[in-house]
Amino acid sequence: MKLLKTAAAAAISMALLAGCNDETNNIYPPEPTEPTNVRFATYNLSFDRYTFEDLVTEMQFSAPEQEALMTKWFEDELTEDELKVIEKIIQIRNVAAVIQTERPAVLMMGEFNNDGLGENQDAINGFRLNYLAVPQNGLGTTSDEKKMLEPIQFAYTENFSTNTGLLSEFDLDRNGTVALPGDAWGYGNYHGQYAFGLLSQYPIDTDNIRTFQDFKWKDMPGETNPVITVCDNPDKPIPDGLACGDEWYTAEAWAQKPLSSKNHVDAPILIPTADGEKVVHLLLSHPTPPVFDYITENNKLLNSAEIKFWSEYVSNADYIYDDAGVKGGLGLDASFVVMGDLNADPENGDGFLESIQDLMNHERVNVLATDGVYAPNSLGSTECVALGDCGDSIYPDRITSTFGLRVDHAIPSNDLNIIDSGVFWPATFEEGRLLMNDERVGKWGNGKDISSDHRLVWIEAEL
Repeated sequence: MKLLKTAAAAAISMALLAGCNDETNNIYPPEPTEPTNVRFATYNLSFDRYTFEDLVTEMQFSAPEQEALMTKWFEDELTEDELKVIEKIIQIRNVAAVIQTERPAVLMMGEFNNDGLGENQDAINGFRLNYLAVPQNGLGTTSDEKKMLEPIQFAYTENFSTNTGLLSEFDLDRNGTVALPGDAWGYGNYHGQYAFGLLSQYPIDTDNIRTFQDFKWKDMPGETNPVITVCDNPDKPIPDGLACGDEWYTAEAWAQKPLSSKNHVDAPILIPTADGEKVVHLLLSHPTPPVFDYITENNKLLNSAEIKFWSEYVSNADYIYDDAGVKGGLGLDASFVVMGDLNADPENGDGFLESIQDLMNHERVNVLATDGVYAPNSLGSTECVALGDCGDSIYPDRITSTFGLRVDHAIPSNDLNIIDSGVFWPATFEEGRLLMNDERVGKWGNGKDISSDHRLVWIEAEL
């Protein structure tokens, strides 16, 4: 477990502003005497850089160094190389401002690159110390007006190993060579791209974390080797030696193909409450997007299976095994929150919808938070659809991405009392619009140029 040393705020503020290295110390919240409200959030940060080292470098800029570049940005005095750097810093600062605005106690961070194994902590610690622990402008980094936000600290962090960019020994994409990104177990240009991490203000029970990176797709009941179904696409012809209806993967590749395109993780956190310690299992994943299928339905099938895994897991399916060889799913009396960019909308999109529908309506799920009064929503998404910029959704208030789909989810168990929820997406008439849109930045002035093409989604539970 990685911890952030705490002391009186006055004593550490200057050190944080200087981007000092953190040390370790056991931290535990005081015993509450009243109900504990905990905000769980998921956010695809879109920090998918060309290399992990690029992200590390960006996260090591201290607050004074950032400010010096921002001053030059406002005065239009940046060199071409400096402009490339500051636009990445603007994105990171805006993402940090979103987090400081919504103030989750637990945050699942999608597309936060790592070293592939989750061992190198430089990027995640830099993000905590140089961005999250420094006041950000809640009106937007590029706003002339200032509304500085309170810093936010997360004492506990975890990085997780990933299948993205982990090169297999097989020609998985059938193009005649074995190379990245197409022949990785999960799509990625290097091992660690598109990984995910976890920030928590509560202790993470690291001894009881379960990962399922190596669980095989073939070992899920009902799943079979995908077959060639698109047989007459002149732009994407069937590879030589294969025919319509043939199995896509060789028998050897199918035997080793992991289910998870990144990882599936059960990370328990320990929350002190008036009734004693409460364990909540954070079920983290980022399934492959169900698109880019030209010859088979590989991605649609895999996305569906990756989501189905959680429905099976919370049903305590006995066929499941983790990376340590322990069999079985989650105990039927355990509390949980399924968190992540699941790349699946229950009503729209290109994927097979049954798996996400089954999960959101599972008998163990609090449906008030998935399709009831506490389903996360925003005014910004509604406006985006109304303006014709975010597709045509049947529930425009619930979408979580600029491409008009509700793909980011925080799905709680039915024993958790959900009292509030939301999607951070300011409309044009709300504060913080420049955290989402500013035509002066990047190529498009929105999406990943400014912060992310996804929105932070949160639910709040009373424990």
